[in-house]
Amino acid sequence: MTNVTIVGTQWGDEGKGKIVDWLSERANVVVRFQGGHNAGHTIVLNKKVFKLSLLPSGIIRKKVSIIGNGVVIDPWALINEIQKIEKQGLKITPKLLKISNKASLILPYHQELDLLRENTKGNNKIGTTGRGIGPAYEDKVGRRAIRICDLFNKESREKQLIAALAHHNIILKGLNKKPIRKANINKILDKIAPILKPFVTNTMELIISSNESNKNILFEGAQGSMLDIDHGTYPFVTSSNTVSAQSATGSGIGPSLIHNVLGITKAYTTRVGNGPFPTELNNKTGELLGKIGHEFGVVTGRKRRCGWFDAVMVNYTIKLSGIHGIALTKLDVLDSFKEIKVCIGYKINNKIIKTVPESYTEMNKIKPVYETLKGWQKSTQKCKSFSELPSNAKKYIKRIEKLIECPVSMISTSPERNDTILINNPFK
Repeated sequence: MTNVTIVGTQWGDEGKGKIVDWLSERANVVVRFQGGHNAGHTIVLNKKVFKLSLLPSGIIRKKVSIIGNGVVIDPWALINEIQKIEKQGLKITPKLLKISNKASLILPYHQELDLLRENTKGNNKIGTTGRGIGPAYEDKVGRRAIRICDLFNKESREKQLIAALAHHNIILKGLNKKPIRKANINKILDKIAPILKPFVTNTMELIISSNESNKNILFEGAQGSMLDIDHGTYPFVTSSNTVSAQSATGSGIGPSLIHNVLGITKAYTTRVGNGPFPTELNNKTGELLGKIGHEFGVVTGRKRRCGWFDAVMVNYTIKLSGIHGIALTKLDVLDSFKEIKVCIGYKINNKIIKTVPESYTEMNKIKPVYETLKGWQKSTQKCKSFSELPSNAKKYIKRIEKLIECPVSMISTSPERNDTILINNPFK
């Protein structure tokens, strides 16, 4: 029995969906432990494309799939996602999907406030998806959130709603917007409660009992480590902790139940939204990376910013999450390049540093120090083992391993599930 946590080591969009799908065949339970429906995971199965936001990726493999207490849930988005997946032929039953009774809800006023506040920031916009995730997490920390359990307890719901609306209506009044009416919120919560109730359970006990039964558990994160609320490029970050430690907190278990941490790492770098990006390529090379890699957001459709691999950043996030090995994804996107650059340091104030600055203002000033490697200009797709890869592709991987101080455990060479080279199985 082995429990594995999956985290992104960059700014998200590293290809976690495919890797979780690949590993879920070896898992018995898959747990989503943070984020909301701003996440986007694409899975290709039998030439059918599944796009998930809230549902754990393991659900496509009909594995017990848990939405943990660390997730903020838009109930309408979840219901729509379930209906969409069911139209593709997969029935989502309460036996298959489990929702934590402690997870917090995203309500219509969270989305309204999210967009209102973002639109007042002008050039200082964070780049939020406007889905209410940030305000929902703020309510959680402010102790005024409506949780899943409050759907079925009118007394606790009433107290939480009074606290939430007292806070939010002051803000709306200041923005000359209509106040939220408690009766309207209660009405929609009453409507949603019976739909979600069959899926709701004490997921903490379920995870612990699964562990005691020697079942393999896969903990699935969303976004990437550089979007972590504490350790990312603050304030251009998401509203939750995205590092591996959150897999315990966001699931209701102790950290000793996490046996292995796998970092998902793209063979180059991308970012959606605003914020620092040292290796960004605002040129034809960046455009080509985006075109070959189909770099558009799964949820928003927004074009991703593209750049070379940043070894300094990935080394930092590996240390943050105590990562044992990485799954290197989208290696095939680099197949046609004659030369490939890797960032091995940052230059700032005429000094070279090999650490990530704490302040985004400092990060905006740094210039990447590159090392140039020869490309392989051969297809890596359909390679079934490390030995089958082109010589220069192997050299690229070995160089990355040395720079990030972490072994490559898996290599993905296309969106197809079978185009995956396993070097070291995380479920050992």
